[in-house]
Amino acid sequence: MNTDTSKRTRKASTVVVALVLAAALGLGTLSLFAGSGSDSDSDPGSGGGRTADAGSGDGARGDAPSAQDQALLGLQRRAAADPAAMGEKDAPVVLIEYSDFQCPFCGKFARDTKPELVDKYVAEGVLRIEWRHFPIFGDESQSAAQAGWAAGEQGRFWEFHDVAYGEERKKNSGEFADDELIAMARTAGVRDLARFERDMGSRAAEEAVARDAAEGQNLGVTSTPAFLINTTPVLGAQPTEVFEEAVEKARAAAGEAE
Repeated sequence: MNTDTSKRTRKASTVVVALVLAAALGLGTLSLFAGSGSDSDSDPGSGGGRTADAGSGDGARGDAPSAQDQALLGLQRRAAADPAAMGEKDAPVVLIEYSDFQCPFCGKFARDTKPELVDKYVAEGVLRIEWRHFPIFGDESQSAAQAGWAAGEQGRFWEFHDVAYGEERKKNSGEFADDELIAMARTAGVRDLARFERDMGSRAAEEAVARDAAEGQNLGVTSTPAFLINTTPVLGAQPTEVFEEAVEKARAAAGEAE
């Protein structure tokens, strides 16, 4: 099978998997991000966007949160062995990030904002960050997402993440072709590159990426980056202060609930 045919087959298979998983999730469509005026990178725009009011519970894990808040909080996986998560699994605040490795504003968040949040909140046990693959820019985005998953299978997801976002890369220009992804994995310290290559092209990788994408689609995510901080959506590569405010608000609400 030649490379073009293989890519078409993989893309078609991924679409089918995404549709099946979207139905299987059974969450319904919350449309949390839909129509909220984000200027983030599906357009692409300035990476602006805004913080939106998601519901009455505002991140609390108690005091009878609304049905929508319960559904949003239920998206938190809190799996101790999740290779695409960092922070304590029982942290009071969880930031879920829907991102594409080809998205320049996702890269801006990764380089400029995430390290500050890690130092200030993750290290203190206040914040947990959970990554979701949300490839929206075509075949190279899909391949990069599956490569990220494959790196995670060897415990090197965040190292791969940092390499992929370490510099700005032109979308769909071959910078996320398979050989480039293997080189990124090598730089990220992935030990078994043969296994990485197999995992990257596997059905399991397709299903994992499709599951994440279906979750975002059910929330109404149409652009990247998009974030859910407990029950509060944040759209675009906002200034660090916007994330800090949302984390503090969710932290206070969680403390009141306890």
